[in-house]
Amino acid sequence: MWRSMDNLRDLREASGEEEVARKYRRVAVGGTFEFLHKGHRVLLEKALEVGGKVLVGLTTDELASRLGKKLSKSYDERYRQLKQFFERLGVIDRVEIKPLNDVYGLDILVYNPEYEAIVVSEETKRRAFEINEMRRGRGLRELDIVVVPLIMAEDGKPISSTRIKQGIIDEEGRLL
Repeated sequence: MWRSMDNLRDLREASGEEEVARKYRRVAVGGTFEFLHKGHRVLLEKALEVGGKVLVGLTTDELASRLGKKLSKSYDERYRQLKQFFERLGVIDRVEIKPLNDVYGLDILVYNPEYEAIVVSEETKRRAFEINEMRRGRGLRELDIVVVPLIMAEDGKPISSTRIKQGIIDEEGRLL
């Protein structure tokens, strides 16, 4: 069952533990994170739950443009937003945010044997399988794939930055 970071922090404090045991030493997660909505927060919290160190690949403005995305926030704004999120959780020392220049994280993930798992949403899990295929081709161990279900808005449809930009829902998935 999914637990929020507040619950994890409460659990550590109640038990006197500084760190909860994590399954992986290093995990990766990637995205554009234009709006740090509830679905993104759940995804990032899951990465923190399962990984000791978390690499966040943040889509560059150039990659977003190549993918046909019209962003309302620059890379720097999205970077600051992520950094503030991790600082508020008190876990910034466990996180590294790096520019994602291609959809596979070639320079970050595909060629790097240090990572053990990738955390993805239902929507992006196909990429994780493609990344593993590339890693196999390079003689690297496949990444374990941790899939986080999509978080639904009040109307039963997935929370997304597109729907937020369109003014349909807010970052919590409430209808506007």
